[in-house]
Formats: sequence, structure tokens, C-alpha cells
Amino acid sequence: MNIVLEQIEAKVMQGIRLNREDGIALFECNNLTWLGYLADIVRQNVSGDYVYYNVNRHINLTNICTARCELCAFGCDADSVHSYAMNKEKALEIAKQAAKDPDLRELHIVSGLHPDWPFSYYVDVIKELKQALPHIHLKAFTAVEIIYFSTISRKSVTEVLIELQDAGLDSMPGGGAEILSDRVRNEICPKKATAAEWLEVARVAHSLGIRSNASMLYGHIETVEERVDHLLSLRNLQDETGGFQTFICFPFHPNNTVLGERIERTSVWDELKTMAISRLMLDNFKNIKAYWVMLTLPIAQLALGFGANDIDGTVSEEKIMHAAGAKSATSLSKDTIIKTIRQTGRIPVERDSMYNIVNIL
Repeated sequence: MNIVLEQIEAKVMQGIRLNREDGIALFECNNLTWLGYLADIVRQNVSGDYVYYNVNRHINLTNICTARCELCAFGCDADSVHSYAMNKEKALEIAKQAAKDPDLRELHIVSGLHPDWPFSYYVDVIKELKQALPHIHLKAFTAVEIIYFSTISRKSVTEVLIELQDAGLDSMPGGGAEILSDRVRNEICPKKATAAEWLEVARVAHSLGIRSNASMLYGHIETVEERVDHLLSLRNLQDETGGFQTFICFPFHPNNTVLGERIERTSVWDELKTMAISRLMLDNFKNIKAYWVMLTLPIAQLALGFGANDIDGTVSEEKIMHAAGAKSATSLSKDTIIKTIRQTGRIPVERDSMYNIVNIL
């Protein structure tokens, strides 16, 4: 092991924050077992042997989207044979059906940027869901959607978030961050929020007491340096606000996407490396999620040895990643999740959306 990596290991062991050069050196290192070893030490120090999961249900209101990003297989035009758009009644019907499970604690609501729906539609959806199911946590709308709502309503981001919060919005998911580099975004998602806009939405949300998640979509056209800069942008904002609850690594799924015509899916090696480095660089994030929908359950299980301490939830009918060819199931039972965690020798912990412990198994 060279002297740079030895110095990084010494920093990790002493709890000293890693810098940009350290992050780049880690991505250039292919000693996967060493990376996992360091990440697992940090994970153990931060959260012990608990592995979190929750019982949640995804609702994607529409796949009709004005952005039409090259990286996305979910969004489509209104005249596509694959397009759909839920009315408020349908969304409520799905939610009520899901809530028949007494363990359900969260609805995860994201969708395309519909060209015709007014902002009031989204406010009304949240309001009606919260009125019908006041005990269910509503985690809804990415920063990209918030910027879009601001544009179509001609309201500020603050006004949009306050209106949604008053309607019943509890927290926000972390999607849409992709890579926080405008070079990358201008090529793969030019009609979506800029890097600065994504970060500003999170900043404003946190100032209002709305917690959110953070994410990174990697394995497409980004450089190693851009991955590190992305992690540092999140770390800096977390230093400022403390409002991020968890970080999720999303490997790019190229199937059925325009971008996928020239890019192959990244390797399992890269997925585990990125998980470990995220844990090492994001020293102010307690929770690093191995999102089984994107990784597949076996790789998510393995990622628990590379810094992850959360495996997401039961999900139920995930659509966005599966449109891009995800081979994982569209939902999992609690028993399957618990078994998967126990096989690693770790402790399954059912949580709510705010990471309060519901049950230690």
C-alpha cells in the first residue's frame, strides 16, 4: 500500500476529515477489501450493528414528463402508449389500499414533471392523503420537482415548500441530484434543476424543518473528480444545515435510456467501492443506504459490509428504476428484509421515516 493510502488510513483511524485529494485517491484505489475494511470501521463507530429498514409504499403520480432526460427510462411524452397520469382519487385509492397493512409508515411520492398539471394538484394530493391517513408519513417530491413547481406557480421555493408543508408534507426524498456538476447535467438532464438549485432547495427545506435525503447517480459520464466534488457538496451542506437524514448511491441503469445506447452498466466492484468511499467521505451522515431496488438484494446485502447501515424498505411497486431494467423485485416482505439483515450477523431495526426506532428484532 502506498504512502498516500497509508496516510488516509491513519486519518480514518484518528477521525480526521478526508479532503478532495483523499477522495480521488480512494476512487483510484482498487483494493476493495481495504476500502470495505475502513468503511466498516467507520460504520461501526457511527451506528453500531443496527441495520435500518421501514415499511413503505411508492406512489408515482405520472410518468409524463417535460424533462425527457437521456438518463431516464421512466418519463415519456403524453401521447406515448406507455403514459399514465393518476387523478387525486386514484392516488388516494392506492394509499388507502396500502394502509390496510398496519405496519405501513410511509408513502414515498415522486413523479414526472407533467406539462399540464398546476401546482395546486400536488398540494391537493398531499392534503387529501394527510387528511385520510394522518398517521402515515408523507415523503414527497424531489428538489427537481420543487424547482418545477416554483416555475409553474411563479412562487418562490420557500413559498412552494411552506404550502406543501402546510398541506401535510413531512419530508423529502433525495432523488434528482444525479451528479451535482452542471457540465454533467447540461448533457444528461439539461431541463432539470441545476446543481445550485438542487442544493438550494435542500437548504431551504432544512431551514423550514423539512428533513430530506441525498443521493448520487453514478456510472455514466461523470469523472472521478466530479463524484468526489458531489460528495463534498453534500457534506458541506450537511455541515451547514444538518438536515440530510441519509445518503443513497444509485448506480446508473442504462437499459431503455438514450444514454444507455453508448454506456454500459457499471460493475459490482464499482458499486461496492462507491458505497465504501461515500461512507468515508460523508463523515457527517449517520445513515448510508444500500438501496436494494437499484443494487439487487444480494449486492445490497454485501454493501452492508462496505459502510451501509440501511437497506431501505418494503417499497411496494417501484416503477422508475424498473423502467430502466432493474432486475430486483418490485417489493419485498418484512420477513425477507429481516432475514437478509440477519444473515450478515447484524441487527434488523424497523424505523420510521425520521429514523426513530420502531422495533429491534
